[in-house]
Amino acid sequence: MPELPEVETVRDGLARHVLGARVASVEVLRDYSVRHQDGGAPAFVAALTGARLEAAARRGKFLWLELSGDGDGDAAPARALVAHLGMSGQLLVRAGKSGTGGSDDGAAGWEEHRHLRVRLALEQPDGSEAALDFVDMRTFGHLVVAPLVPTPDGAPGGLGTDRALVPEPAAHIARDLLDPALDETALVDALRRRRTGVKRALLDQTLVSGVGNIYADEALWRARLHYARPTDTLRRAEAARLLEAAEEVMREALTQGGTSFDALYVNVNGASGYFSRSLAVYGQEGRPCPRCGTAIRRDAFMNRSSFTCPRCQPRPRNGRW
Repeated sequence: MPELPEVETVRDGLARHVLGARVASVEVLRDYSVRHQDGGAPAFVAALTGARLEAAARRGKFLWLELSGDGDGDAAPARALVAHLGMSGQLLVRAGKSGTGGSDDGAAGWEEHRHLRVRLALEQPDGSEAALDFVDMRTFGHLVVAPLVPTPDGAPGGLGTDRALVPEPAAHIARDLLDPALDETALVDALRRRRTGVKRALLDQTLVSGVGNIYADEALWRARLHYARPTDTLRRAEAARLLEAAEEVMREALTQGGTSFDALYVNVNGASGYFSRSLAVYGQEGRPCPRCGTAIRRDAFMNRSSFTCPRCQPRPRNGRW
């Protein structure tokens, strides 16, 4: 599943390529991809047609495009096109003219993808044509036009926006480690108050968002902590070191476009990330630890896997430290 660096890479691409564009038309090829929209596909199309894409924002793994001048008029409540990429969702920008592809609106003139689910035909500020395609092989992702609601702390909703608003479907999601409005001291305190294993806490999107299985394992390795270490045994310095490691590894992944193991994750131009080549422990079972040379271990964890160095990350004795 795409994690914060992958979603941020997509957000950054959208901010550079589609902001200011007007949605000329919308085509929903699979209703299930807009399954959370009140009123279904017709309401989704009506809400977006004529809207202008004003800002590309992100909180954790939730991504949204703020809308203005949408199909219901300027007096409508603030809304956004929200995207959750799920396991395999992609947002791809198609530049150039639509051409003649046989359909009435000409949208089929752009390159077709076998897993295309939703297409937004765009009119760019310079008058050129483009398309924003939602492609999703496994169909766990979705799009929805949702109202924007005030943030509880009065700070901007997420990275990429200066408005103190967040989409209603993401209102329960905590701020992430790259959010300028994150209160790091409060997060350290909240982490240490939890009574669970430290990796479970990292994956709890209501505590801190955007961290998934890959970057949790990498951060724990950097911080020399085992995934089963109880959070209430962490010293303040250890908790701070872990969060710093998680932020560090995600920023490094961002410089390389995220982590791609196959064609399921690409940026808006269809290019894959390269951070998988820099992973220290995730997916490295049996290979030597880059720090001490001990063979990396894989354990079952929450229907997934955890990868650790047995020497650098000793397991807590009897579940305690």
